[in-house]
Amino acid sequence: MNNNEKLNYVEFPACDLLATKSFFSRVFNWQFTDYGPEYTAFSGQGLDGGFFSAPLKSLTQNGAALLVFYSNDIHATYQKVELHGGKILKPIFEFPGGCRFHFTEPSGNEFAVWADKQ
Repeated sequence: MNNNEKLNYVEFPACDLLATKSFFSRVFNWQFTDYGPEYTAFSGQGLDGGFFSAPLKSLTQNGAALLVFYSNDIHATYQKVELHGGKILKPIFEFPGGCRFHFTEPSGNEFAVWADKQ
């Protein structure tokens, strides 16, 4: 596969690296590699990336890009997000071809999850 000039990495701010790592580990089964106390990286999730320590957050209302997960069972993913400290911004809603919801993780970054119509 030719990776030349393809998206390869994404970074997010995180005001609480430990809580963010715990959330993504529990909900999405991510594993992290720490690079000092202010940076942690993830890989093997469709797009590699990391979180850096900062008092900022990525929200679509501020013009941020939205990264969207796919789920085979959106209701189960919704429950895991809530159970492990995520905050639902937009409950599950339908759109042509599927449904999705938006949430923030413990550091306040916004993500979404979508599924085919169920």
